[in-house]
Amino acid sequence: MQLRAKQKLKGYYGDIREKQFRAIFAEADRRKGDTSENLIGLLESRLDAIVYRAKFVPTVFAARQFVNHGHVKVNGVRVNIGSYRCKAGDVIEVREKSKQLVSVLEAVSLAERDVPDYIEVDHNKMVATFARVPALTDVPYPVIMEPNLVVEFYSR
Repeated sequence: MQLRAKQKLKGYYGDIREKQFRAIFAEADRRKGDTSENLIGLLESRLDAIVYRAKFVPTVFAARQFVNHGHVKVNGVRVNIGSYRCKAGDVIEVREKSKQLVSVLEAVSLAERDVPDYIEVDHNKMVATFARVPALTDVPYPVIMEPNLVVEFYSR
């Protein structure tokens, strides 16, 4: 059960490599407070996760590729690393040249998912602001995630 919970969480964020996921867990464990809440907060503050949540792209995998190809700026600086950790108050914007891409325009018009309240988005300007680090209850997962089982898995 614990392994399945971990694999589900890793897969949801675009199949993060085990080494990277373990490092994120170690950081969450090191921080004060609830480890499972910290883990979700760290995963949600990744640049590719924010780009996906802001509805600039249709999937998490597309978000990583979108960031990797240099279509995104953070606080006015081009960033092409999907695992870049954003801080509260960071402004994420789609580059001027990339705003007319078909995939971006399609993703913005999709109504199947909503933008969570911890990200403020202006789809006209293609700008998102990472307002705060979310708690587990703030994250709109399509299935039930159990980060407490992931914590148990790594604590053995």
